[in-house]
Amino acid sequence: MESETNYAGAVRHAEAPPRVISAVHRTLQLIHSDDLNSKVHAAKEIRRLTKTSHRCRRHFSAAVKPLVGMLRSESAEATEASLLALLNLAVKDETNKINIVNAGALEPIISFLQLESSTLQEHSTAALLTLSASSVNKHIIGDSGAIPLLVDILRYGSSQAKADAVMTLYNLSTQANLLTLILDAKPIPPIVNLLKTCKKSSKTAEKGTALIESLVGFDEGKIALTSEEGGVLAVVEVLESGSLQSREHAVGTLLTMCQSDRCKYREPILKEGVIPGLLELTVQGTPKCRCKAQTLLRLLRESPYRRSELQPDTLENIVCNLICHMEGEDQSVKKAKQMLADMVQVSMEQSLRHLQQRALVCTPADLPIASCASEVSLK
Repeated sequence: MESETNYAGAVRHAEAPPRVISAVHRTLQLIHSDDLNSKVHAAKEIRRLTKTSHRCRRHFSAAVKPLVGMLRSESAEATEASLLALLNLAVKDETNKINIVNAGALEPIISFLQLESSTLQEHSTAALLTLSASSVNKHIIGDSGAIPLLVDILRYGSSQAKADAVMTLYNLSTQANLLTLILDAKPIPPIVNLLKTCKKSSKTAEKGTALIESLVGFDEGKIALTSEEGGVLAVVEVLESGSLQSREHAVGTLLTMCQSDRCKYREPILKEGVIPGLLELTVQGTPKCRCKAQTLLRLLRESPYRRSELQPDTLENIVCNLICHMEGEDQSVKKAKQMLADMVQVSMEQSLRHLQQRALVCTPADLPIASCASEVSLK
């Protein structure tokens, strides 16, 4: 009776329509009952009510412990119902995310990753993705043994499970000391395969490329990327066709490699036809991306150092120098030459507009040549 009073109190303190309060109260009573069928029905109701309502997620915080207990049930229906209810409770609710992990949910959830059931694998990966969005949970998940299993999902899981796994690993990678654990699980080959097959403008490509950018900060990461067939090319393709954020991560990946050892990584990057994409980014990328693209172009040229003052180190000169050393007349070379010509044309037009604007705003005193001409005519 004391427990029921607590449920009612929790619901009364939160503002909600009477109909919702009544449904929450009944469902909380059922989830705490001893009858498994009642608990399964309650878990399904919690999932339904919390699907789109943040307010209901708050109301059902008291259901976390019994739902976690159901994860260890021998009933497949009970397991799935509780897992889906917990997943909905955790969405956009930091407190519930933390409480679910503290209640011991990680151990059964991680065990589901190893089952043959693709459905449970997908639900479990989605749950880890949601729980890993909490900064409090990242280290707990990272230390739980989940990382190698998530990399296995990247290799063998369904398309949806792979997408959720790479985003979960990205969430964990934002904690610097978890990067080595991720790197030890050798995730780069399956991430490269994922980048080859997914839509380049997707969130999957964005998080996958961001994860690679972090991993190539280690020698093992750079070696893994260049050793994987089509690894650098996969990054270049994101650089060309990804979202603005994805392209920024892609150019950041290549820049990190080239800055660490230009002699070693210049040719593997150049041979994948990166120049057209970099040229486009110097014009269309975010400010940060434009800066990275220009820096990478300087490193990719024959000599990364400034030439004499007679040959200014302009972007056009840098790209011209690169194109002159590109062999053949394939599509990437032709595209690069065309883009260079367009860049020069745009640069000339911008310079002309700048001169015209200056001429409009300058007074006679600002133009010494015109002043001298006036003085001659007066004499």
